[in-house]
Amino acid sequence: MRLLEFWLNHSSEFLTATLRHLALVAAASGIAVAVGVPLGVLAHRRPRWGNPLIGLANIVQTIPSLAMFGFLIPLPLIGGIGAKAALIVLTLYALLPVMRTTVSGLKSVDPSVREAGLAMGMTDRQLLFQVELPLARPAILAGVRVATVVGVGTATIAAAIGAGGLGEYIFRGVASVDSTVILAGAIPAAVLALLADFLLGKTEQWFSPERTSRKSSKFVLAVAAGAAALVLLVGGLLWSEHSAGSIVIGSKDFTEQIILGEMMAQLIEQTTSLKVERKLNLGDTLVCESAMRAGKLDFYVEYTGTALTAVFKQPVMLDSNEVNARVAASYAATGRTMLAPLGFNNTYVILIRGDDARRLGLKTISDAARQTPNWRAGFGSAFLDREDGYKGLVQTYDLKFATPPLAMNLSLTYRALADSQVDLIAGDATNGLIAKLDLFALEDDRRYFPPYHAVPVVRTETLNRHPELRQVIERLAGKVTDQEMRQMNYEADVERHDPKLIVKEFFGRHKELLSNAASQ
Repeated sequence: MRLLEFWLNHSSEFLTATLRHLALVAAASGIAVAVGVPLGVLAHRRPRWGNPLIGLANIVQTIPSLAMFGFLIPLPLIGGIGAKAALIVLTLYALLPVMRTTVSGLKSVDPSVREAGLAMGMTDRQLLFQVELPLARPAILAGVRVATVVGVGTATIAAAIGAGGLGEYIFRGVASVDSTVILAGAIPAAVLALLADFLLGKTEQWFSPERTSRKSSKFVLAVAAGAAALVLLVGGLLWSEHSAGSIVIGSKDFTEQIILGEMMAQLIEQTTSLKVERKLNLGDTLVCESAMRAGKLDFYVEYTGTALTAVFKQPVMLDSNEVNARVAASYAATGRTMLAPLGFNNTYVILIRGDDARRLGLKTISDAARQTPNWRAGFGSAFLDREDGYKGLVQTYDLKFATPPLAMNLSLTYRALADSQVDLIAGDATNGLIAKLDLFALEDDRRYFPPYHAVPVVRTETLNRHPELRQVIERLAGKVTDQEMRQMNYEADVERHDPKLIVKEFFGRHKELLSNAASQ
């Protein structure tokens, strides 16, 4: 029932996401056919040239999809975030089945049929288009069927780079540990895959060799109509991301970041005449940072400690003023401007179950160090690699664990801890799941973690083009307290309120942010 209610309450958003998902898969499959069939013909007729191409497609197929999306972000022209990069990745993954089945389909043509065609005086081109390709058509359609079904699944990952689609629900659900939201994206994606498999299977039967003579003219018309539709579809997808004059706001892929991105967007929309494009729920720091360096984002909210250690690879510093000055200078040197902190400090906290804390009388990380030899730990992948992460933590507190720490998605570590899959994690101090899951934050009694003040980071070029943005965004300076951010995260993660409504209520409590701006 909750799932049905979710779909009904988000019907417009759900329809948009589903259509976007379909458009991405259809466009990528169409491009793969347009490119893959000629390459398959080349591979069949000129194996010396074609075999390396198939080998290259094989290599591409072995690269994990998320890694492929991340690799493309910083590349000029073909990379970045959004539909363009998603189409390139989905097309690359669809190429191999189309090329291979084209080759195998052409190889399956009886040599005597070719010889008969040649004996009748057919040219090489006539032989290919009038004999070989029609006979290979069922095999080629089988490859398109496989490519499309795989594409439906892979397209869910594209949401990590802001391409939209049903994957947005899956990433959002994982971030908030909400199985309903995960299913809201996963179930329709599975249905689309089954539906695509069924319809393309029917298409295979429709154009089978037994019916070819009666359907060949219709097949040509279908190909022509498909080519026209493909051009319109790709053009529409790329045009939908045309953001000339818009301020592109991004966020990482967890609840707090989505709320902050929405907060920036609503503030700009309500106090200026500028248009805003939201690219929320992107991947981690690397995705946002790469997108900003590539000019695909105008700004997003970062944390000073994260910028210091993970972005600029500087040694850990504990003094907030020194950290702010160092980070601001580093951003300035790379064409970005760090604006005034929003007010809250979302530092790392070491979390254990509330029951364990009360039962064992644990209050600090030093207290917990006596118990960790019998515990299992789980950390977000980034925490294990960061300068201010796992390595320094175990050295500072002399922590030892029963087994090597598990590398997990950060959002999933909260549920894993609550379900006793692990006994200790590193979480965010303002996360609403801490209260929901009865987790306990141990005091960092040796002051290991640096400050993580939330700060808007803007491309300096954007600020020069729209100088009013600085004044507008800096109205939020110091306005978002630890308690307020924790409460907004709680409303999103626990009470399942829409981030847009949460932000609207925030501005309702801080009317001066809008009224003062409007009066100037």
